[in-house]
Amino acid sequence: MNNNLRTAALIGAGIVGAASVTAEEAKLNPVETALSATTISGYVSTSALFDVTGTKGGVVLPGRSFDQGNGAYNKIDQINLDVVKLTIEKAPSETEWSAGYKADLLFGPDANLLATTSRFGYNTSDFAVKQAYVALRAPVGNGLTAKVGVFDTVIGYEVFEAGNNPNYSRSYAYAIEPTQHTGVLLTYQATEAFAINAGVANAYNSRINAPGGEPGSTKDFGIQTYMGSLSLTAPESFGSLKGATLYAGIVHGLSSVPDALDGDPRTSIYGGLTVPLPVTGLAAGVAYDYRFTERYRGLAVENAPEYATAMAGYLTYEVAKQVKLNVRGEYATGSAGTWGAKTVAGRSNEEFFALTGTIDINLWDHALTRLEVRWDQDLTEGGGAFGNGGHPKDEAIIAGVNVIYKF
Repeated sequence: MNNNLRTAALIGAGIVGAASVTAEEAKLNPVETALSATTISGYVSTSALFDVTGTKGGVVLPGRSFDQGNGAYNKIDQINLDVVKLTIEKAPSETEWSAGYKADLLFGPDANLLATTSRFGYNTSDFAVKQAYVALRAPVGNGLTAKVGVFDTVIGYEVFEAGNNPNYSRSYAYAIEPTQHTGVLLTYQATEAFAINAGVANAYNSRINAPGGEPGSTKDFGIQTYMGSLSLTAPESFGSLKGATLYAGIVHGLSSVPDALDGDPRTSIYGGLTVPLPVTGLAAGVAYDYRFTERYRGLAVENAPEYATAMAGYLTYEVAKQVKLNVRGEYATGSAGTWGAKTVAGRSNEEFFALTGTIDINLWDHALTRLEVRWDQDLTEGGGAFGNGGHPKDEAIIAGVNVIYKF
């Protein structure tokens, strides 16, 4: 038996300790050396959602990202596996020249809805690559890091990982933001309080390796999306406001074609603020999103612009060490079809208000249990966005339980 394999087997069986491995043996196993700084983490997310309003034949939920009420991925009135996330990562060290990598892999129904698949068409494989990049650190100032590959977008108050958001259900704003890009992103921490991101990508939308392009035109090279963001974080000298964060960002570019003829110039602007309040355990946040699209609809309607605006306010209060209350109120308006409210003929726009309350309960190690109730109201004249078939409704009330285990 190879001496290195024998040593590994003895360690695995507990017969010898890792400290017994000599430096010479370590040199003979480059794979083990390369993986020594790699970490593996992730989570499993499950849910059970219920339509309190009792819509006959199921409820349509415009603007929902992962808790849809109709179609192939309906989650309402049933128990669900949401997603399994596996993260393999080695961060760059603080040395002058260092490298690392990160791979976020998703398994389960929510993976299909992220739409990062590199092939055109609807993903039904229950698998997706959320992030996969090489990180390169250069000794420029305090250290400049470049991500090359697939990375999360630079804008937005909420993220894909439900457990990292104040609420389980995503906001209307999340539904109009880009999620992932394939390209190069530069990150520079200018000071302890100020950081900046700037990058270029193939496309505005998340599809991997799919260059952006306008219908009827061709590009010589696939970089047609540009992005940037900055953040300011209050230092200790701000006293009770320590940790308050102001964040702003912009993404402008072309979506990949032929994604439903979605290759039109699109701009997303985001601003967000999170502030700890004087009351112990209480914090507030606000977010604003604006998206503008120079939509091309063919010969009948040309250069018809589309817009979407979403505003949200957040309150979180740590009631006890193991209990936290999160409240989100939001208002959203946009062109017809922005969030998929197509049940009312002739509606010229979409307009919604939503109020969401979520209780986080931490009774088990590594496990988060969440109880949530969300009320959505259709403010558009004529209403009925939440109906199904011949049963239109002006409102929808969804109650749910979300259980997440993080490892």
